[in-house]
Amino acid sequence: MTVTAFQQRVYDAVARIPRGRVATYKDIAAGIGCGSPRAVGQALKKNPFAPRVPCHRVIASDLTIGGFRGEVAGAAVRRKLRLLEGEGVRFINGRLDESIRR
Repeated sequence: MTVTAFQQRVYDAVARIPRGRVATYKDIAAGIGCGSPRAVGQALKKNPFAPRVPCHRVIASDLTIGGFRGEVAGAAVRRKLRLLEGEGVRFINGRLDESIRR
C-alpha cells in the first residue's frame, strides 16, 4: 500500500497518543496543520500500521466514540470501545470521561 505524505503526518501524530489517552480528529487535524478533521478520519480508515498507530485512540470532537475502520456503528465501533476500555478509557452516558483527554 502506498502511503501519502498527508497520511504519514496523520499516522505520526496518532502514534504519539499514549495508551489510556485519546485525542479528537479535530485535535489531530490542528496538530498537523490541516483544516479538515474528516480528512484525518479518512486517513485513519486506511491505517495499515495498526496497532502501532493506535487509530482507536481518536474520537469525535463531541467526545463520543466516533467511527472505526470506516464504520460509525456496529461491530467495528464496539471493538473500538473494547480496545479503549482495555486501556482504562471510560465513557459515561456515551461521552468520554474528560479526565482521559490527551
